[in-house]
Amino acid sequence: MTVNMSYCRFENTLAALRECCESEDMVDPGQLNKYETKARLKLIQLCREIAVDFAEDEEDGDGE
Repeated sequence: MTVNMSYCRFENTLAALRECCESEDMVDPGQLNKYETKARLKLIQLCREIAVDFAEDEEDGDGE
């Protein structure tokens, strides 16, 4: 397991997330095995949760 250093955690995660988002598997997941399909769906759900949490922070004025 790779551990991201705290100073580059978000940069590394952003790069990996962009790579996933830009892959053809995100648009057409038919080529994925069942484990990757499940992880893809969990990733999408997590992104939704992050977006909701961030929106709440913005509404509270904490997102500055």
